[in-house]
Amino acid sequence: MLRSPLFLMLPLLATTVFAEDKQRSPVVLTEHGREVHSAGMLFDGHNDLPWQMREIGSSSFDVFDIRKAQPKLHTDIDRLRKGGVKAQFWSVYVPAETDKAGTALLQTTQQIDLVENMVKRYSDVFEMASTPDDVERIVKSGKIASMMGIEGGYSIENSLDNIKRLYDRGCRYMTLTHSKSLEWADSATDEPRCGGLSEFGEAVIAEMNRVGMLIDLSHVSAECMRKSLAVTKAPVIFSHSSARALNKHPRNVPDDILKMMPDNGGVVMVNFYSKFVIPTKQLEKDDTHPGSIHDVVDHIEHIINVAGIDHVGIGSDFDGVPRLPDQLEDVSTYPLITQELLNRGHSAADIHKLMGTNVMRVLRAAEAVRE
Repeated sequence: MLRSPLFLMLPLLATTVFAEDKQRSPVVLTEHGREVHSAGMLFDGHNDLPWQMREIGSSSFDVFDIRKAQPKLHTDIDRLRKGGVKAQFWSVYVPAETDKAGTALLQTTQQIDLVENMVKRYSDVFEMASTPDDVERIVKSGKIASMMGIEGGYSIENSLDNIKRLYDRGCRYMTLTHSKSLEWADSATDEPRCGGLSEFGEAVIAEMNRVGMLIDLSHVSAECMRKSLAVTKAPVIFSHSSARALNKHPRNVPDDILKMMPDNGGVVMVNFYSKFVIPTKQLEKDDTHPGSIHDVVDHIEHIINVAGIDHVGIGSDFDGVPRLPDQLEDVSTYPLITQELLNRGHSAADIHKLMGTNVMRVLRAAEAVRE
């Protein structure tokens, strides 16, 4: 994700269409598409509402009451319902600079507090989930099952003990690093410092396996991905990454890593950010056009073709990015992905896998490794 407190003031809609998109008409939701979507469990891997609330809402749901329409955000309760969101990983991101300031853990716990306050305030809508069984129970009750993900291993402040502390606060995955390389994990968007993963990085993964916390390989370098996959005993996730074969951005996942997913059992959850979805040259060609839903579904299909249907999911990055493709402007639009997958011949059973069944399987596998 990119971070700018004012990014949501940027226009999200586009009027110009690339030549290659001219034959790809807007997706129209049918009643069948709506039924298939509703029958599944949409479990999104990454939403940055907590950080946006901190940046532009003073961490206050009095300032931005998400029971009301919030056009400056990608997320509010009405649109979550329209999008059929049934489970969500809320990111408790804090910036990499907090590592140098020595405030990473403190600020992460403040973000955890914010999520807990949101769930308490809107208790008729959300409920915290600790286990996959909790997720299923909460979804059956009609509420949105809520888990948290740490975005940046600097949040543990180089202490293995803090992994368990953060797990006990409800965090169920940790991205090994974010925009900056650490002494123990290299970032995709910074110079390497440790050849991918250091011995301490291996110890971090072992401790995450021990407590049942998912290893998230979004944001890390390809070498960090490879070394992490060689070390972990549990399946990994990429909570919000797309396919590098379709767009050679370092934040995306190379095919050789995708091919490792069946042996590992992990899931790559596709990111919607325009810069990760379509090549930068295309964005520069017409700066007003952010791509379309078709481009995102292309990434989903590529991962299916290379890794298999059991290893793909959805990790939107809503409220964490400045530009989104046409027809994926906010959390109300997920049913259109289901519709387009149906249009391309995918079965309801396979669509339900990528909507949520796959990540639920990974959560259960992490529990099994812990036990």
